Amino acid sequence: MDQPLATTPLDRWSRALGARMVPFAGYAMPVQYQGVLAEHRACRERAALFDVSHMGQARLAGPGGAAALEHLVCGDIAGLKPGRQRYTLLTNEAGGILDDLMVANLGEALFLVVNAANKVADFAHIAAALPAGLRLEPLPGRALIALQGPRAAEILARFAAGAATMAFLGVARLEIQGAEAIVSRSGYTGEDGFEISLPAEAAEPFARALAEDHGVTPAGLGARDSLRLEAGLCLHGADIDAATDPIEAALGWTIGKRRRMAWDFPGGEAIRATQDAGPARLRVGIAPEGRAPARAGTEIRTAAGEPVGTVTSGGFSPTLDRPIAMGYVRRDHAADGTELALLVRGRPLSARIVPLPFVPHRYPSRSAAS
Repeated sequence: MDQPLATTPLDRWSRALGARMVPFAGYAMPVQYQGVLAEHRACRERAALFDVSHMGQARLAGPGGAAALEHLVCGDIAGLKPGRQRYTLLTNEAGGILDDLMVANLGEALFLVVNAANKVADFAHIAAALPAGLRLEPLPGRALIALQGPRAAEILARFAAGAATMAFLGVARLEIQGAEAIVSRSGYTGEDGFEISLPAEAAEPFARALAEDHGVTPAGLGARDSLRLEAGLCLHGADIDAATDPIEAALGWTIGKRRRMAWDFPGGEAIRATQDAGPARLRVGIAPEGRAPARAGTEIRTAAGEPVGTVTSGGFSPTLDRPIAMGYVRRDHAADGTELALLVRGRPLSARIVPLPFVPHRYPSRSAAS
């Protein structure tokens, strides 16, 4: 018998707004409220809020937490200063990506946010590797709201004055409507924005105030996906997975400079070998000609018809008003400008490789040390 879908603290609020709900990672989640196109544009032009409470949140407490976590990820966690956050990767012994996650240094503990579909496995994997004296505490009683867009800082500052002065990838404890929130200046859209962790009971009043009092547009999974694709950001389970290594995924930058000296994380030597020899394939941006989008799984061929790769994410870009895609192609066909053919509904459609991101990131100044 199928397990009933879990719900987030914003489930009732989303349904009251008429959201179309779909199953995602074991949860009932809004795919759209008023329409993907309008929600996408609201994020690019003003501000949108996303319920991302299905993500896994956890606190890693105890002495030596950063050093312990470094045994599992490729990033420099020991060098992460208090009040800063870093994107990193959990890797396996073959160098594959078990998950991508955010790690923040709160001073007294590390705060982790992992992908919803992987959170049970991720937390078990991390907890099993911790030495005595350290504990990983999942935080299922907290909601997570992403406020994204060019006016996000201005709007959040009305609730928490310190938000507007935070640097990109900064993290702070701020009070929002009387609740203690963990706020990071980050997101998954390519826009300025914040991810706001707060007690579950505080989520709906905050979301209502954002939408009703400050004109923030509620947005669902559909717009979240089109925004992250335009920004060239990976989706675990689609663009990266346990069989993908950071070098071929164009995520080599996540390997900290100090970590490259020792390669002392799971799969480090395998990843180093891929870096030294060059990967067999590379993740690239693809611009199909015409109006037909190439979806995940579409075969990529050379202009002469030779198979050289596969599309991993594809769709229509509202900002560019044309289809876009990401995928992996053989390294000798990965240069920008390379002409390709995409096999869509049995017909080859012309395309070419283009630089990522498709739409430039508009993150705030990285003035604080990372």
